[in-house]
Amino acid sequence: MPAPSPENRPPPELKRHLGLPSAIVIGLASMLGAGVFVVWGPATEAAGSGPALLAALAVAGLLAYCNADSSARLAARHPRAGGAYVYGTERLHPAVGFAAGWGFLVGKTASAAAMALTLGHYLLPDSPRALGVAAVVALCAVNLLGVKKTAVAAAVFAAVTLAVLTAVVIAGFTGPVAVQDLDRPHPWGVLTAAGFIFFAFAGYARIATLGEEVKRPEWTIPRAVPIALGITFAVYAVVASTALYVLGPGTLAGSETPLADLAAAGAPALEPLVAVGAGIAVAGVLLSLLAGIGRTALAMARDRRLPGGLAAVSERFGVPWAAELTATVAVLVIVATLDLAGAIGFSSFCVLVYYAIANASAATIQSRTPVPWIGLGGCILVATSLPPGAVFGGLAVFAVGAVWYLLSERIRR
Repeated sequence: MPAPSPENRPPPELKRHLGLPSAIVIGLASMLGAGVFVVWGPATEAAGSGPALLAALAVAGLLAYCNADSSARLAARHPRAGGAYVYGTERLHPAVGFAAGWGFLVGKTASAAAMALTLGHYLLPDSPRALGVAAVVALCAVNLLGVKKTAVAAAVFAAVTLAVLTAVVIAGFTGPVAVQDLDRPHPWGVLTAAGFIFFAFAGYARIATLGEEVKRPEWTIPRAVPIALGITFAVYAVVASTALYVLGPGTLAGSETPLADLAAAGAPALEPLVAVGAGIAVAGVLLSLLAGIGRTALAMARDRRLPGGLAAVSERFGVPWAAELTATVAVLVIVATLDLAGAIGFSSFCVLVYYAIANASAATIQSRTPVPWIGLGGCILVATSLPPGAVFGGLAVFAVGAVWYLLSERIRR
């Protein structure tokens, strides 16, 4: 019997290497990243007081839980690479799925570039772009070696980040206590602060995005996502409470490096360690982020929503090499040419739209739980609390995506 032609040959599938521990550490490395090192200053400024900051943390944690629960339910039913792109396409409409995939690709590509620059600013402030480019190339090479290597590297990054955060918290309590407060909480400010803090949580869906490489996904993913999220929330609660106790809301609101300031209050010798820890944490997030972008592009290319060449999978390492290389090139271009200070805002907007679609997809599952509806409403509410520039920039991104979708539909037909 003749072998099937390349046109009729089924696309190669990714290999299932990830068990529960590996899935958990990938989720931890995705969340315990740059956000925890920088988010507390602007979040405190927006919240207006210490209690309001903790309330915003609770709101962000609740929203993250709803999104994580919806993502886990969907990933167990649709264990394919692509995350909310697959869920929206299968359970709602192809246009909705495309919107999720488009928002993820654009928002996370900009976020990856911003994280690479952040790593450069922490570790090599005189040449941040050069170090950012080198980091992206190195982490792309790790991902191309296979998801097993990604899981091992993610475990190392997560362990180092937890060790640094533990040292900073212990050192902070040995220093003087500040009581300066802002004392101007505002309900809408709590939502805005929750939007900032949510940026530090974003990453738990990375486990679902890698669903095609998870062993027994219907069992593993619903357990790995809440475990990773619960550990992260506990760490953030301890860090936020310690920073408020030691620095005070007034000082914390004006800090661009809150954890470095927290360490300096009790043990100034730890400040270089915090810089290194921040760089390692960013590297961990960037590693899993590049993997997630590649898997989403793979899923969209399989459905001919993106060029078909991006669906190529390495037979030796079982990774979507074409999609990952393309994503890496896009990140490198942005790192080398643009200032991404404003990219974080519309990246957050795109991510919230992505999770809104995931929650809407989860609401179609036969279940009496209100969690998907809470997540959907929360995503919309927090997205509208972002600065106007971020909202309008995000809407422009989706308008461009709509044009591309119409063109791709015409080509498909």
